[in-house]
Amino acid sequence: MRKVPMTLGGAESLKAELNELKTIKRPKIVQAIAEAREHGDLKENAEYHAAREQQSFCEGRIKEIEGKLADAEVIDIKKFPHTGKVIFGTTVTLYNLETEASVTYQIVGEDEADVKHNKISVSSPIARAMMGKSEGDEIVVKAPGGDKEYEIETVEHL
Repeated sequence: MRKVPMTLGGAESLKAELNELKTIKRPKIVQAIAEAREHGDLKENAEYHAAREQQSFCEGRIKEIEGKLADAEVIDIKKFPHTGKVIFGTTVTLYNLETEASVTYQIVGEDEADVKHNKISVSSPIARAMMGKSEGDEIVVKAPGGDKEYEIETVEHL
């Protein structure tokens, strides 16, 4: 089985979601099903069917999270010495040579990627272009709109 890289923060957020699903949402759904059963005829009971659908979704999500955590290789970037080299989990500030604007990204696992929060997947084109490079290096990212040139300003272990 192939291990999937995941940051410590990503693993902790999945564990928190799993805990909430098991200890809060699951009991509420079970209670809703019990109450809906008391209303009688289950064939025409919309509350019962809605609660069963919620239960199915919740159980599916629990299994999905447990699977992701079982397959995860959790990497705590703070335990690695700072070398200025881009590796999984580092937070990298890039300087766009064309627009002269800076942008900061953290390289995370595929399931953790969230561009709105500047977290990019390790398999994204920009992350692949950065991996193994060091502060001060220039990189070229092959984008649909053409090649983009960046300089790696800083590499941080946050």
